[in-house]
Amino acid sequence: MNDDMPELDFSKGKRGALVGEAGKERITIRLDADILAWFRAQVAGGGNYQTLINDALRAHIGGAHGRLERTLRKIIREELHNGGST
Repeated sequence: MNDDMPELDFSKGKRGALVGEAGKERITIRLDADILAWFRAQVAGGGNYQTLINDALRAHIGGAHGRLERTLRKIIREELHNGGST
């Protein structure tokens, strides 16, 4: 133990996320590397790729007209138009 460092008491600490968002749930999901890379590339100038994935899934299950690719393009255009803020 380093004498210069104070001893910390973690006995009352809680496991898990420190800050959570209402209505959101943390999960683990496995995606193909190329799919994840594509979403990350779409927000390279700013924004959140996880939000983009969530929006794409919501649009898809919400009965969006046309193919998923068109839906994704629409969401990306909206994100770029809004400066990446949701």
